[in-house]
Amino acid sequence: MTSLAAVTLKQLRALDAVVRFGTMTAAAEYLGLTVPAIHSQIKLLEDLVDAPVLLRATGGGSAEPTEAGRVLLRAARLTAGILSQAENQLDALGRGKSGLVTLSVVSTAKYFAPRLVRMLRDRVVDIDVALRVGNRETIIADLAEARCDLAIMGRPPRDPLVEALPLGPHPHGVVLPANHALAGQDGYDPVFLMKETFLSREEGSGTRALMHRFLARFDEGGPPRIVEMDSNETIKQAVLAGLGIAFLSLHTVKDELDQGRLVALRGPNLPVMRHWYLVWPQQVALPPSGETILSEINQLNGAFLPRVAIS
Repeated sequence: MTSLAAVTLKQLRALDAVVRFGTMTAAAEYLGLTVPAIHSQIKLLEDLVDAPVLLRATGGGSAEPTEAGRVLLRAARLTAGILSQAENQLDALGRGKSGLVTLSVVSTAKYFAPRLVRMLRDRVVDIDVALRVGNRETIIADLAEARCDLAIMGRPPRDPLVEALPLGPHPHGVVLPANHALAGQDGYDPVFLMKETFLSREEGSGTRALMHRFLARFDEGGPPRIVEMDSNETIKQAVLAGLGIAFLSLHTVKDELDQGRLVALRGPNLPVMRHWYLVWPQQVALPPSGETILSEINQLNGAFLPRVAIS
C-alpha cells in the first residue's frame, strides 16, 4: 500500500499550480519558483506514489492530471482549504474572538445573507462570520475543498457528501414588467409563454437548471429564446426595461414585486416551491464556532428569509 507520510505541502502546491495554470512555467511564476524546482517537486511526488501524476502537455495544450494525480489534487485542495480556515481562525483568536465561521452562499441568497450575518453578530458577539458569495458550482467547490464551514444553497449536492438542515421555503416564478400582456392574468397560454425571450443566469446556476425543468413541461413551438446575463440585478433591470421576462427566485425581486414594478406570473405550477438549506461537509468536522453558528441559524427558524406575498 502506498504511504503518503513523506508527501509535502510544497509537492502538493506544485501539482495544484501546474494543473490550475496549465504549464510548469506558469506554475513556477505563480509560486515564485524556478521551472526546475517545480519539475523536481512533481518528480519527488511521482516517486513517492510510484505513478505519474501528470499527463505531459503536447502541442501547446495544458497539463492534465492522471487518475493518481486527481486523487492527490483533491487532497491538495482540501489541505489548502483547511489551512486557510485555520489561518482565519488564528487571526480571529488574535483579535480577541473565540473563532471565525466562513459562510458561503449562492448568489441568489445574497438578498438576505447580509441580514443573517448581522443577526448572528448581534446574537454571538465573540464569533466573526465571514460571507462568501458565488454561483452553485463555486459553493460546491467551497464545500469540497473546505474553503467554508457552512453554506446556504438550494438542493444539496450529491458530491461532496454533506449534512443538510432545511431553513425555509424558496419560491421561484416567472417575473414580468408591470405593463406586460400576461401581467395580472389568472393563468397563461403556454404557446405565448414559449414565444417570450427569457433572460437567464449562466449555465451552472441553480436557478437556470430549475428554469429548464419548468419550461420542459411545455413543448409548444420548441424551446424559447434565452439570453444569458451575468447577475440577478442585470436580469431585473433588463426585465424592467422590457427586454424580456425571467424565471427567478422571488426572493431576489421582493422589493420590485412589493412596489408593483414587476409582476409574478400566475397560473398552473406557479410558483415553483423549493427550499433553502444550510449545509456543511461530512469530511471535515465543524469547529466549535461552526457548531455554535449552526445552532444559532437553526434557532432563528428562517426569520431572516424574505416574506413574499404570493397570490
